Amino acid sequence: MPGQRSITEAEKLAGAKLGGIPVRHEQMAVVANIYRAASAVRQHLENSVLRGSELTWTAFVVLWVVWIWGESETRHVAEEAGISKGTLTGVSRTLEARGLVRRSGHPTDGRLVLLSLTNEGEELMQRVFPQFNEEEAFVTERLSDEECRSVAEGLRRVVLQVEEQGEERRLALLDGAEPAPRRSGRRPKA
Repeated sequence: MPGQRSITEAEKLAGAKLGGIPVRHEQMAVVANIYRAASAVRQHLENSVLRGSELTWTAFVVLWVVWIWGESETRHVAEEAGISKGTLTGVSRTLEARGLVRRSGHPTDGRLVLLSLTNEGEELMQRVFPQFNEEEAFVTERLSDEECRSVAEGLRRVVLQVEEQGEERRLALLDGAEPAPRRSGRRPKA
């Protein structure tokens, strides 16, 4: 089963499968390991810290963004959380029903919605974040402080590359065309 294979086994299998295909192996390893690390860390944190507070990763990230930035327009929260506005609508409604966030109209533009933490949301973040951070320390335990700084800086540069050059690259790759609409993977019925 794929979930049972180690990272070393996966790398060997990929190398064998790719054989003679010209591939930039180091860059492939970085991107693959960003994905693997993100998935492993997310799953660990959801199963260790967040589940006890009945939070998903996405709900926690939304709470974190509003906790750090304060009252914010939903479009900014979605952007900072790396989720769609539609996803944020569902998450914020759930968090509102739990009494953790407050949704209110913008004072000067009725089309906009603001999110802020309630006192209960503030208390939850003050309680959960130290536990979350302890698990951040756990998952990076095999790295020295210097290695943590180096990995964090390298990942920042990856993010900056995509933020600063990604749109231009996409336009070049697609010859200026818009990307095809996202699909669920299902094909339309004939």
